[in-house]
Amino acid sequence: MAHSRLTLALEDGAPSLPGGPVRVLRPPAEYDLSVLEKDRVEIAHGFKPDHDAWMTRGYAPAGIDPVPTIVVVVPRSKALARRMVLRARHEATDLVIVDGAKTDGVDSLYKACRGWAPVAGTLTKGHGRLYWFAPEGAPDWHVPDQMVDGFRTQPGVFSEGRIDPGSRLLAEALPPLVGRVADLGAGWGYLSAAVLRHPGVTALDMVEAEALALDCLSDNIDDARASAHWADATRFSTESPYDAVVANPPFHTTRKGAPELGQAFLATAARILKPRGTLYMVANRHLPYEGRLKELFAHVQELGGDAAFKLIAATRPRR
Repeated sequence: MAHSRLTLALEDGAPSLPGGPVRVLRPPAEYDLSVLEKDRVEIAHGFKPDHDAWMTRGYAPAGIDPVPTIVVVVPRSKALARRMVLRARHEATDLVIVDGAKTDGVDSLYKACRGWAPVAGTLTKGHGRLYWFAPEGAPDWHVPDQMVDGFRTQPGVFSEGRIDPGSRLLAEALPPLVGRVADLGAGWGYLSAAVLRHPGVTALDMVEAEALALDCLSDNIDDARASAHWADATRFSTESPYDAVVANPPFHTTRKGAPELGQAFLATAARILKPRGTLYMVANRHLPYEGRLKELFAHVQELGGDAAFKLIAATRPRR
């Protein structure tokens, strides 16, 4: 069995782990924490599926008080990675450990940290790097939020700093909406804002798995009809079905595509719609959704799009 970089480093005694809690920032559900005693570990994760996976295994959610050790698991977003290192520097009293893949930019982060942090050691293995330092020094890093057309976005959210072209197409193509609507994978709120411009909408549930995006939603959407839900859209349920669902489904959580993730969004839409309800969605042209849509809905119609995206309306979910 291959050992993780964290296991190899800690079992080798470099770094020497202080006593007390260990807070781990954004570890994917498959991340190896077996080298640490479970009762010492706190998990800080804003992505609901990964958060739920760790909680189900019996790990504790992160607190707010400083802890001796923080482990930063490097995300894909380089700006978010810097924010996480800054957080670790403020919340750790003794030791910061950073672990990540080369494809996620860990080497550039390592070089940037060496400019201000007393890096004590490093381990390279498995196309990645782990390094550690004492929480000292003062990085000259400024990682701002970004505004786009009056909307606030921040590092780590989908379509940071720009309007996703697929979402823009769908927003412009929506017919008059009425009644209860759900936005599955609401992100920072662009589609939700478009839905709320329809006066016939009486309620909008914005379902989003990433807490960073929900934080933006709280600033971007100010409408009494709207409610935000930190939830995994593939498992979301409701006691009050919807007249319409809008969605720009994701099709990957890592660099590798996973069309089955988007297909799970379609299944949720069919499950939470009223018998005559309609799903309005946008997807990349190459994604194989039509077959699954025809299994889930009685009527499936392409509404248009462009060379990159297709717009689809699916009505009357099959029970």
